[in-house]
Amino acid sequence: MNRKHLIQKWLDHDLNPQELEAFKQLEDYNDLVTLDNQLQGFKATAINTDSSLETVWQTINTSSKKRTRLLPLLSKIAAVLVICLGIYFYTTLDTTTNTIAAQQKTIVLPDASKVQLNAMSSLAFNDSKWDDQRIVKLDGEAFFKVAKGERFDVVTNLGTISVLGTQFNVKQRRDYFEVTCYEGKVSVVANNMKNTLLSGDQFLIIDGKYMATEKEQQAQPSWLNQNSTFKSIPYREVIAEFERQYNVTIELDSIDTSQHFTGSFTHNNIEIALKSITLPLQLQFSKTDTIIRLKRE
Repeated sequence: MNRKHLIQKWLDHDLNPQELEAFKQLEDYNDLVTLDNQLQGFKATAINTDSSLETVWQTINTSSKKRTRLLPLLSKIAAVLVICLGIYFYTTLDTTTNTIAAQQKTIVLPDASKVQLNAMSSLAFNDSKWDDQRIVKLDGEAFFKVAKGERFDVVTNLGTISVLGTQFNVKQRRDYFEVTCYEGKVSVVANNMKNTLLSGDQFLIIDGKYMATEKEQQAQPSWLNQNSTFKSIPYREVIAEFERQYNVTIELDSIDTSQHFTGSFTHNNIEIALKSITLPLQLQFSKTDTIIRLKRE
């Protein structure tokens, strides 16, 4: 087997005992292993792997005179490129789960941590690196039951949550960021602030502003029981959540969406849900297929 195939099979962890011995006999074996160790965690930018790798091999296979003189240098360059491409390939193999409107999903992570994903949300993590880094990327809302172990990070566009083992809910929607701790202890870094939350504590930022909140009395978020609950939250957030849970579009007629709303709506009955979000504000609604219109009485 030639040198190129040996390196490729090494990157794929697919060498048999005989091939491994042949790989160890390569002139630059030590350089390849050293580079591999030093580049752990490197994530290359997107490139055309096939054409780039082919260019290197074509350069190495030029005239015999040039190959004799440049082979040591080009071999190291090729090794760097091959390792980078291999690392890029493996580090971008994220496992992603998405939900659509009116849908929830349960995800079991490699360490048996459990994530329940709310409607129109996504969760991504790297399965191949999970033993080294327990990191998930969240866009939307999810409830976490984290197995005890090394540090567990939830990364969102608005902040990062770090724990060792606990239960907490994260909601990140555009300019809305909310973290609620239900068990254990949670560290939240967002908006140039770092807060430590204990059971019942909540961290809330709306439109870039930190908002004081009451102690959470429930054992888990209401949406797990098919209800959305709000405590003095801008009405626009209520409307947006309603649209996610019922897969509808709500049109507003001269309604101030910055006014605060306290209440809840069920996910199981749209008529009851509509009354729940309109009667407290003395609004009327009309519904046609997937379009709902709200206006003042």
